[in-house]
Amino acid sequence: MGEFEGKIALVTGTSGIGRASALELARAGAHVTCLGIDEAANDGLRDVARSEKLDLVIRTCDVASSSEVEAAFSAFEGLDVIVNSAAIHPYGTVVDTDPEVFLKAYAVNVGSIQLTARHGIPLMQKRGGGAIVNISSVQGHACQKNVAAYVATKGAIHALTRAMALDHAGDRIRVNSVSPGSVRTPILELAARTFDGADADVEEAFRRFGAAHPIGRIGEPEEIAALVLFLASDRAGFITGADYLIDGGLLAGLGVK
Repeated sequence: MGEFEGKIALVTGTSGIGRASALELARAGAHVTCLGIDEAANDGLRDVARSEKLDLVIRTCDVASSSEVEAAFSAFEGLDVIVNSAAIHPYGTVVDTDPEVFLKAYAVNVGSIQLTARHGIPLMQKRGGGAIVNISSVQGHACQKNVAAYVATKGAIHALTRAMALDHAGDRIRVNSVSPGSVRTPILELAARTFDGADADVEEAFRRFGAAHPIGRIGEPEEIAALVLFLASDRAGFITGADYLIDGGLLAGLGVK
């Protein structure tokens, strides 16, 4: 019997941390539905689920769309866990970021959390409680240059997590966030190609990014998923309204040599 046997979980994002979290939840016994808009990522996760005979359903869904999220939730009668991992990462300052791009980042990275909560919390109430884990970023705490829209959304996730935790503690629904450093995901590959050019040696860029972390490497999605599963589990029953850094020590130092 897995730790999540009999639990019903929803995960947004079918690549990177969302993919890893969905797989680990399913391997731990949960019935998992994963929502994603990237068909290649959807197909890749679906193939793994089939090969391992996991109770994992992948549904194509734009998580920034109220109607599509509502339709996805129509299949649920109850819910125990939500993991909000879907995200986009535009680059630019507040001056050169197109307003539509800025708003799209908010719709995907923050608005999707509100949508899954709006439809999911009543289902958790029916089950007597639940757990929500929102994937944020170290860039919600401290940031690099040229990422104004992205960091604004990640800071917003921290504030929204606290608000949700307070509003629904009485429902026995715990809400926490996770702030990873550099992790081997499509978003980090985008960063490599943004900074080093379209023909970048991605693995070399990853080694460079990893060198900025005291632990000396970038993280793996499965390492983040391990923390996600802990926060979603009954073992974390006294934890709510918190953000957890999982950044290889990135924010522990001042960066002064």
